[in-house]
Amino acid sequence: MSGDLSVFSSPEVKELIQDMRDLFSQSRLAFLIGAGCSKVAGLPLMSELTERVLDHEKLSNESKTLLKKISESFEGAQSATIEDYMSELVDFHSIAERRAERGSTQLKVSVGGQDRDSAELRKALDEIKGAIASEISDTEINIATHQQFVRAIHGSLQAGRELRTVDYFVLNYDTLIEDALGLEKVAYCDGFTGAATGWWEPSVFKSKGTAARVFKIHGSIDWCLLKDDSLPRRIRYGINTESQRDHVLIYPATTKYQEAQRDPFAQMLNYMRKSLCPTEGKEIILAVCGYSFGDSHINLEIENALYQSSGRLTVAAFVGSDEPEGKLGDWLVDNKICEQIRVYANKGLFHGKKHIKDKMDLPWWKFEILTRLLGGER
Repeated sequence: MSGDLSVFSSPEVKELIQDMRDLFSQSRLAFLIGAGCSKVAGLPLMSELTERVLDHEKLSNESKTLLKKISESFEGAQSATIEDYMSELVDFHSIAERRAERGSTQLKVSVGGQDRDSAELRKALDEIKGAIASEISDTEINIATHQQFVRAIHGSLQAGRELRTVDYFVLNYDTLIEDALGLEKVAYCDGFTGAATGWWEPSVFKSKGTAARVFKIHGSIDWCLLKDDSLPRRIRYGINTESQRDHVLIYPATTKYQEAQRDPFAQMLNYMRKSLCPTEGKEIILAVCGYSFGDSHINLEIENALYQSSGRLTVAAFVGSDEPEGKLGDWLVDNKICEQIRVYANKGLFHGKKHIKDKMDLPWWKFEILTRLLGGER
C-alpha cells in the first residue's frame, strides 16, 4: 500500500499516534464516515460525483435542464453538491404535491423560471438517484483498504479487550463498510432483517453481541421502496421487482426528519443522538474521517451532543487543511467544549487550547494512512 510513514517517525509525533491508539482502544468508539474514505477504493468524491451526475446518460434532456437550473440557483454558494440539488428538488416536489392534495388550481412550481409539475419533478429525482447508483455500482472498486481498516478497529485495537460494539455513521451511498465487515467476518447489523435482500427492522440495532452497527444516514444504493410500502427494503443493485417504486432510496429531504418518527432516517438519527450522549460513567470517541463538515444537519447533531454529553463525548476529526477551519475552528474557541475536540490536521494536532504543530505535512487525515497507523504500522 502506497504512502511513506517516515513523517511520523519523530518521538513527538509517535507519542501523539500512540495516544490516539490508546484513546481509540480504551473508550467506546464510533465513526462518522464521509466520501473521502471511499476515494481510495476508486469511488468519486462528492464534488466529482456531482459533476458526473449533472450530465449523466441516465438523465433525460428535461431532467438535465431541470438539474442545471437548480444548480445555477446555488451560484456563489460554497461547495454545493448533488445532495443539495436533490434536497432542493424534493422541496419543490413537496410543494407541488401539497398543492395537489389541497385542490389548488396552480399545480406547477417555478424552477429557474420554468413551470414544472409533480410528475416531472418526481421523474427527475428518480433519474438522478439512478445516475448516482450507476456511478457507484458500475465503478470497479478495490476494498482492500477498508478491510484493513476493519481489521485495525476490530482486531489490533480490540486485542485482549472485552467485546465492544463500534458504531459506524456512514454518509456515503456505497456499501464499502458493510462489505468490508462481512469479508472480515465481523458480525454487524444495519437495521435490516434478512440477507442480501431484507426488510427494515430497526430493533436489530438493540441486538446483543454485535461487534458493529452500521447507520446509513443518507440511505444507500441498495435501498428501495416498493409499492404500498412505507419502509425501505434492501435489494442489491440490478435486481428488478414487479412492484418496485423507487429503486434507490437516498438522501431524505429535511422535512422528512420532521414528518415521521417511523421514517428510518429519523430513527437512525435518534440512535446517533443516544450513542453520542453516553450514560454517566461512560465515554465515547467519535472519529470523523473523510468528512468536510459541509452538512449543517450532521454538524448540528454533533454540536448538540457535545453540549449535552457533559464532557463524555470526544470528537477526533481528521482533516486535510493545515489548521482547523469552519465549524471545527468554532468549536475549538468555545470554552465550554474545546477540550472535547481533537483535530488531526495536515500540520499537527489541535486539542482545546493545545496546539502541537509540525513543519512537515502529516497525512494522517488520509483514510489509507490512518488505517495503517491505527493498525499499529510505523
